Amino acid sequence: MKKILIADALSSEALEELKTIPDFEVTLKTGMDEDELVKTIPEFNGTVVRSATKVTGRAIEAASNLELIVRAGIGLDNIDVKAAEAKGIQVANTPAATSISVAEHTFGLMLAAVRNHGKANLSMKEHKWEKKLFSGTELYEKTLGIIGVGRIGQEVAKRALAFGMKVIAYDVIEVKTDLDVKLVSWEELLAQADIITLHLPLTEKTKHMISNKEFEMMKDGVILINASRGGTVDEKALLKALDSGKVRAAALDVFEKEPPVEFSLIDHPNVIATPHIGAAAKEGQARAGMEVVKILKERLT
Repeated sequence: MKKILIADALSSEALEELKTIPDFEVTLKTGMDEDELVKTIPEFNGTVVRSATKVTGRAIEAASNLELIVRAGIGLDNIDVKAAEAKGIQVANTPAATSISVAEHTFGLMLAAVRNHGKANLSMKEHKWEKKLFSGTELYEKTLGIIGVGRIGQEVAKRALAFGMKVIAYDVIEVKTDLDVKLVSWEELLAQADIITLHLPLTEKTKHMISNKEFEMMKDGVILINASRGGTVDEKALLKALDSGKVRAAALDVFEKEPPVEFSLIDHPNVIATPHIGAAAKEGQARAGMEVVKILKERLT
């Protein structure tokens, strides 16, 4: 009998499916901090997380029976992968399951940024009719610069092309795509894009990859979208660029610290902010949940 710890919420379909597997004893216990996870994890053979639970080196050290950690999501930055590998614990995720969910959310943020949806919505809720204040721009024929053209970046590119946008892209690794996307250098992307969207993991190489120097290289009035990982953009530099007008608007789903403890960026009038909900679509979470079930069955039975 394998004991499975579900440390973050999983789709109801996936939970029901897991409970039907004779070899599994499933425990749902969410909302644990590091101390509680350290106390809880030793008896389990497998654990499932999303983004809330942090599987730290300390937790892994305490995991005396753990064989497998599965992240129902794209990145692995909330798991100490090196510590897990050093202990012989497998680590897996579901990178394709929520790609469409995140791509659609990215496009929603993009549309909101160019058409002032956030400001207009707040104005209407104050019972005002300030129509002349919220003139925006079209996406049609604008140049979208995609930083990171993996699964999500390519899904964003498909939608941008359908909107009649010109799409250029840059990645820190070599990529291939059949889409009508022009791969350019880092400097070219920063200089040419009207709108820039990031779709990268947070690594030593990508941390603060957009900071003061990069903002100076961008067009005046550029729009920045980040639905990838907090920390890829230097938030202090972004706030400075917003204040100067270099960045016309920013739409952010991710932050350097989550939940945020400092709100000067979020409170900026030209920032649209959402609480890391890019993957939080019912369909995407259902796909992620069932992919988790598949991984657990393949590796623990």
